Amino acid sequence: MQHITIATRESALALWQANFVRARLLEAHPELEVNLLGMTTKGDQWLNAPLHEIGGKGLFIKELEVAMLEGRADLAVHSVKDLPAHLPEGFSLPFVGFREDVRDVLLSRHGALDTLPQHAKVGSSSPRRQAQLLALRPDLQVQSIRGNVQTRLAKLDSGEFDAIVLAQAGLSRLQLQRADAHPLDIRTCLPAPGQGALGIEVLAESPVTDLLESLVEPDVARCVQAERGISAGLGADCALPVAAHATLESDGKMRLRALVAMPDGSKILRAEGLGTNADVLAPQVVEQLLAQGAQAILDAAQGAAQGAKK
Repeated sequence: MQHITIATRESALALWQANFVRARLLEAHPELEVNLLGMTTKGDQWLNAPLHEIGGKGLFIKELEVAMLEGRADLAVHSVKDLPAHLPEGFSLPFVGFREDVRDVLLSRHGALDTLPQHAKVGSSSPRRQAQLLALRPDLQVQSIRGNVQTRLAKLDSGEFDAIVLAQAGLSRLQLQRADAHPLDIRTCLPAPGQGALGIEVLAESPVTDLLESLVEPDVARCVQAERGISAGLGADCALPVAAHATLESDGKMRLRALVAMPDGSKILRAEGLGTNADVLAPQVVEQLLAQGAQAILDAAQGAAQGAKK
């Protein structure tokens, strides 16, 4: 292939990610011509409700996938945490890598989580973040906040919220350094599966896959595969408070930690496992969570999310 087109959303972060992948492709294949196709998705347009109430994170990728199906684009670059556990039929994810800081970060002029005032208004549309924050600070008023990184920061700076929570990777990639940023240790807020990593989606059996081989980062891909195995095994989407994070031990084994939580943080189930094969390890950790009663929590959270759509 001599010409490649990358489909991308037009937010500053999405464009950064697409341009970053473009640069890596050109480094590996100087003969290529790589262009960007900017698009606005339904997820970018509908900002008045939490994602789980209007269709989930798939709203951010549908148009990009259509562009690939129609031959207008050859690949799409995503934050892996924004991808569903199972891609639609006909698509594949041959590359996962370029992982940044996996932590969440709380931004507030009031300081860190433990110094926020009583009943502080915290902006977050993530049930995963909400559950873990409320488990530590049940007095907080966690409210939905949508929009790109700059939009959310503007709402914080205008005083609409006392604090907001974002992915540290987004701030790092946009080189946004703020004195009011307080990263949350993963023991405080376990990340979303795939958080901080980029994924490249293509049509199944696309020749683009061959061009991506030189970019492969096996260790990152292995850890993210294990994390996404938690979502897949639990049938979880963005409406459910599920978290997972895998790290490599000195002996090459993976340590996979995961949790399922009540949305109000009143109950959190935790599990972890150690192994070498992501496809074996993830089901083992899922089984631990199910044995503790995770299915009842997931059913209750799913029912609440469906009720909110009506």
